[in-house]
Amino acid sequence: MTTKKVHFIFGTALLLCVGAVLNGCKKDQQTIATISVVNADGEAVPGASVRLYAVSSETPPPTNELRFDTTQVTNGTGKVSFDFSDYYKEGQAGFAVLDIEASKGSLAGEGIIKIEEMKTNDETVIIE
Repeated sequence: MTTKKVHFIFGTALLLCVGAVLNGCKKDQQTIATISVVNADGEAVPGASVRLYAVSSETPPPTNELRFDTTQVTNGTGKVSFDFSDYYKEGQAGFAVLDIEASKGSLAGEGIIKIEEMKTNDETVIIE
């Protein structure tokens, strides 16, 4: 074989190996929902309870069946994050639309958030 052919074969093999390694190292991004809770004046509300949940879309819905139901408390900046990465399966079309309930003392607010896979999804809830 000529030197050019050897270099060509070696170069092609090297490129294929590098491509396979880079493709195998693909890291999935997280699916996160971040909720900010503010009062009527737009000030952050630390220590607020935030519940994310989704009721089944079946008609009629199965008795007491919730697809998701999780609650956390906001941090000092009035934010809380929920990680749904373990629920997302690659190739899945869409993820979820969840209801939000936020409260602290006598203040309460509601909202909804559309969770898109492999993204950080943000929503703000005003409690009054």
